[in-house]
Amino acid sequence: MMKLNSFLYYLFIFASSANVLLANTSEGIQLETTQQQFTAGETIILTFSGTQDATIQLYCSNSYGTTLLSPKVVENRLEYTFPKQISSKTGIVNWKLLTKKIALSGTFTIIPQTTPTSLETYLGPPSIEAGEKDYAMLVVIPTDALDNPVQSQTQVTIQKQFLADVQQETVQTNNLIAYQRIYSPKKNGRMLLATECLGINSEEYTLNITPAIATNFDIFTKRAHEYADGNQITTFTTSIIKDKNNNVVSDGTYVEFFITNSKGSVLKTSGMTIEGVATAQMLHPDYEETWTVKAHVAGISESNSMSLSYTKVMDDFAISFSKNNRNINVGPLRSFMNQRIPDGLQVTLRISQHGKTKEIYVKESRDGFVHFELNPNIFINGIYDVEITAAGITKTKKALQLW
Repeated sequence: MMKLNSFLYYLFIFASSANVLLANTSEGIQLETTQQQFTAGETIILTFSGTQDATIQLYCSNSYGTTLLSPKVVENRLEYTFPKQISSKTGIVNWKLLTKKIALSGTFTIIPQTTPTSLETYLGPPSIEAGEKDYAMLVVIPTDALDNPVQSQTQVTIQKQFLADVQQETVQTNNLIAYQRIYSPKKNGRMLLATECLGINSEEYTLNITPAIATNFDIFTKRAHEYADGNQITTFTTSIIKDKNNNVVSDGTYVEFFITNSKGSVLKTSGMTIEGVATAQMLHPDYEETWTVKAHVAGISESNSMSLSYTKVMDDFAISFSKNNRNINVGPLRSFMNQRIPDGLQVTLRISQHGKTKEIYVKESRDGFVHFELNPNIFINGIYDVEITAAGITKTKKALQLW
């Protein structure tokens, strides 16, 4: 009985001591780490005194995510070592000790390393229009060895070279980046850009300054002669097309030449600029004609309007009939120097009967002649009207007997 009473006594004393230790553990926990700012990449340890309970976890979060940390008991203290995915990234870290009876929480800040190791540089768009209104944006992000942007107000030097001019300007980082609007000069050309931050230099970047839109221009013509022989070529050229700042427009600028003839029909030819000049060509008409010519850079600018006259190359031509009038020979066709007209002149034959057109044939001259043969399976024996047109001249043979 004595032994039982002694056992109960010691059991009561042990339980009382355990209750006192647990209370001290829950209510007396204190943060011993006083440092509130750390540099990215260094080891971060939060130390708490007043407990040795290794089951207490530390909840922590930053802009990259959240995690739970388990402690290590060192000299009657709990030490929480933060993993690299947290300690290597800049920003504010929130933490909270997960205990039931006490709410212990706080924050600390991780700052970037003092020296950047690389410059992330972005430039866009790659080309802008001359004239001091269009601009490109240059963005620079200096980063440390752990890819963290450097602290705000860090100076970044921007160097620009254009033609014979070299400029240097300084901007400061803000909200992780440094930037500058690069406005275009009045002249076109190529601008070179480079950046530097605390001894770290970027690569060279290129910004193309292209001419602005074309302004109005003049057109000119060149031709071997003014005769409408349907053979020679008239060449249309523009003056040097420039923008409002006197820059020659970019090579490849598309220019359209619209030609309106005396009947109101519109022909079109086109060319692209080389060193500001566009060239296009058009075959001479094959009959007396007057053209009105005007050129356009579509929707942007236009040329003066000019008139071109073409003189007929012949006043008359011969026609002969053979083989029951079914073979029709046109020619010789003679040009303005009484020479045979070059091959390719179009001759049109229209066959009518009782006032209605039965067939129309078009052939091109060869050696100054054109030959037509009327098929008896198409044109039965009878009376027909024949009309032949060449070089704008029309000759008619009425009541032609075919047999």
